[in-house]
Amino acid sequence: MKAGIVGATGYGGIELFRLLHNHPQVETITLYSSSQAGENFEEIYPQFQGGETHILQDLEPQKMKENLDVIFLATPAGVSSSLTPQLQEGRAKVIDLSGDLRLKDASVYKQWYKKEASDGETLEKAIYGLPEWNKEQIQTADIIANPGCYPTATLLGLGPLVKEGLVKSDSIIIDAKSGVSGAGKNPNPITHFAHAQENFQIYKVNQHQHIPEIEQQLFEWNDSIEPVTFSTHLVPMTRGIMATIYVQLKKEMTEEELREKYRNYYESQPFVRVRNKGSFPCTKDVYGTNYCDIGMTIDPRTKRVTVVSVIDNLMKGAATQAVQNMNLLFQYDERAGLAPLPVYP
Repeated sequence: MKAGIVGATGYGGIELFRLLHNHPQVETITLYSSSQAGENFEEIYPQFQGGETHILQDLEPQKMKENLDVIFLATPAGVSSSLTPQLQEGRAKVIDLSGDLRLKDASVYKQWYKKEASDGETLEKAIYGLPEWNKEQIQTADIIANPGCYPTATLLGLGPLVKEGLVKSDSIIIDAKSGVSGAGKNPNPITHFAHAQENFQIYKVNQHQHIPEIEQQLFEWNDSIEPVTFSTHLVPMTRGIMATIYVQLKKEMTEEELREKYRNYYESQPFVRVRNKGSFPCTKDVYGTNYCDIGMTIDPRTKRVTVVSVIDNLMKGAATQAVQNMNLLFQYDERAGLAPLPVYP
């Protein structure tokens, strides 16, 4: 297996390199960076010194698609939309970690991302890579649109309820918090240490680009679902996402019945862990892993369900989910290269 990472010096690219370096099926890793081509990756990130040296390469789409088996695009929004078509009709599979290929409607992408969408053929070919819900399509895809971090936590938390039509269609509220690495590596005033430390901030109120991604998938599962209320917050930690989700059920059920539905859906999924009654996950429980941990309860007074879903935004929300998709694409063990238990404390 020959792998390439475009955007190798960003947070997602760094984690991809670390994961692929330890993957039993990956023989070579070629790293690409338009802005830092020619530089030594291990000198930029000395934590990786002691092994093979990797010189960052400039993009050559024709050579890449013929010489590599899989290409990961860990790039900002707006790059993959034009690069992915150039990587087609070769041997390489493409896994895009940006939001460029997730939305099927080009006009919706332009509305939320303020950029031009990719061509219709590329958008049509791109399969939404949420493995727990889309495994069969992923296995035969040429292009994978790796889900966003907030949508991953949210959709895994909501899936069983929405899929079975148990939720009142206009009742979904998602209150999500993320560590500052979710904003990426480039300097940003709201992630500056002096601002982020000892601070808790809401951002992109009613404007977050993950809103249409969440709604698109929910509507695919159940076309009666109405627009959701979704808020995002930055908390002073490096990584981690907690999505606290509130819904009203169409009919009453016990908490035990609710939990059993989640367990039935996820019992065969190695990276989703459903908590026992009275147990709710925190972000440290999944730190540095591909796990999504889910806890839930029903308020006996309001009958409203609260679901708590946590992931590591750089892992299950980006790099490890991309590797999980690679494993499915190439018929490897789904867990290959993704074995580590959470880092604690």
